[in-house]
Amino acid sequence: MQSLIEKLTAITGNNIGLTVGWILIGGLLVQTALMLYSSLRRVFFERFQRRASRQRLQLLVKAAAAQWREAEQAKLLWNGFRKFRVARKVFECEDVFSFYLAPHDGKSLPPFKPGQYLTFQLNIPGRDKPIVRCYSISDSPNHSDYYRVTIKKSMPPPDQPGMPPGIASCFFYEGVKEGDILDVKAPAGNFCLDLTKPTPVVLISGGVGITPMLSMANAIAEAASKREVWFFFGARNRNEHIQKEHLERLAREHPNIHVNICYSRPGSNDKQGQDYQHSERVSVDLFKRVLPSSNYDFFICGPPGMMKTVTDELKAWGVPDQSVFFEAFGPATVKKAAPQPLVAGAAPTLEVTFSRSGRSCRWNPSLSSLLEFAEEQGIKIEAGCRAGNCGTCLVAVKSGSIEYLTEHGAIPEEGSCLTCISKPKTNLVLDA
Repeated sequence: MQSLIEKLTAITGNNIGLTVGWILIGGLLVQTALMLYSSLRRVFFERFQRRASRQRLQLLVKAAAAQWREAEQAKLLWNGFRKFRVARKVFECEDVFSFYLAPHDGKSLPPFKPGQYLTFQLNIPGRDKPIVRCYSISDSPNHSDYYRVTIKKSMPPPDQPGMPPGIASCFFYEGVKEGDILDVKAPAGNFCLDLTKPTPVVLISGGVGITPMLSMANAIAEAASKREVWFFFGARNRNEHIQKEHLERLAREHPNIHVNICYSRPGSNDKQGQDYQHSERVSVDLFKRVLPSSNYDFFICGPPGMMKTVTDELKAWGVPDQSVFFEAFGPATVKKAAPQPLVAGAAPTLEVTFSRSGRSCRWNPSLSSLLEFAEEQGIKIEAGCRAGNCGTCLVAVKSGSIEYLTEHGAIPEEGSCLTCISKPKTNLVLDA
């Protein structure tokens, strides 16, 4: 290069030679830079390809692992009823016990989705037939050796003291002891939290309706998730505060879980700011004061009156229906099609025939379900949860069609219906 510059300088003069020389050097530098850029680009592209290949491989491995886990979990599922031993019976608060249920055969338990329930077939002394009831699982799915249910003894409402207490809940409270064997169906139900979603959630409960919310909150906490959780629980006072110490620990150890306790009738020894945060009922008005916005998924479980009020007020607040999830607490009363009142002088047009009983009756649209209609006619249909979950009220439909008033957890057989949450669409013949 130097000799070339010198020759050019000699021929064309010093200045011109130097200029041409530097042009040649610049050209070589540009060519070198282009070669370097091309090499770096090839290197980066090859790295990108390797990274993409690794990611595809990781996805394939995760998918295969998920399929394997599902297959292994499917092996743990069971059909019908399975024997469970009451490993522990733990007092929670007034009229409430938790029952830790271990499989009698000692085998591992399948995981479940937080919010699902267990179905029990109870052989209660003095009754000629087993009673079927559903109770939400009140702990996280991360325990392969037990399920936990938390049950409150159901007493007659204050305004109806003549009504009988809850048969199954009183049996659990008074009759079930540690070491007893119970018949239990596998976890089921559609009211559950998707742990793969990062969506912030509001968990709303009243009384023993806290049970599925405990399962959801515990699952999020045990996963070390940073998912935003607002936990609202309503009770009259400390005597009815289920899992008080546990909820305080959740709030203390997990900054993303915001626990708000409401006492509607605080006792003289109940301290606001220590035992509870709000001296009022759980309500959307409270949510408006506490929550940063309404952009959450709302999960609700509690007494029917509370759930009806909260769901109506959430709708008025502008929360879309697809962001509101609820669990029926006793008879399903939320989001049903409103029954049509009977008009004086206008006879109902639909007829329901109970073939085995030999009865044909005109449908009364003021009633909430076929089960209630049958009971009004003195026709016995076995029932459990009365919320479409346990399947006890299943009856074959011989002709005609029905419509469901709410979503159901139990899957009815083809040609049958869950009478507790359905009504006739046409003239109907039931095998009852």
